[in-house]
Amino acid sequence: MARTKEFDQDAVLLKAMRLFWHQGYEKTSMQELVTHMGIHKGSMYDTFGDKRSLYIKTLKRYSEMLEESQQRRMANTKSAAEAIRSLFDNAIRHRDENPEGCFMVNTAVELANHDAEARDWVQHDWARTEQLILDLIVEGQQSGEIPMTLHAERLAAFLNNALIGLRVMVKTTMDKAKLNQIIDMNMSVLK
Repeated sequence: MARTKEFDQDAVLLKAMRLFWHQGYEKTSMQELVTHMGIHKGSMYDTFGDKRSLYIKTLKRYSEMLEESQQRRMANTKSAAEAIRSLFDNAIRHRDENPEGCFMVNTAVELANHDAEARDWVQHDWARTEQLILDLIVEGQQSGEIPMTLHAERLAAFLNNALIGLRVMVKTTMDKAKLNQIIDMNMSVLK
């Protein structure tokens, strides 16, 4: 007879994500994970697999959370340009809540060169954000807010790259005025 789980899997997964996010994959030991998650080692292996499998599950959960957050913020915007701006603004807000930076950016820097599955999750997340930006650009072009003369796909790739760069930069500077100037400059290409 199978035992029922005596813990909230999502809550425990979020605890693991926070530890990986704070320390990185390589610096986080199995013992630290078990202690931080508050579960037995056997339960961890039975539920999440090994350390790498757990890490990939935390990436998937983070990607879901980021998408939910972006969708909530998009619902509160009045225009395509405002929605795009909110993605950039969120990178600064996100830093205030998570001084470790963006979990996907951290993963890209630490693991992408030698872990194909981690790299795939990063690419998946960044491609999803680029598609969101592209959809907003097309919406803005259809409404007349963004000039039709701008190449939508190239502009989406440019803005996504700028957003990723901003997510890196917020880890190294507390100068919000400078960060906002960077956002303003990137937004100026929409005019």
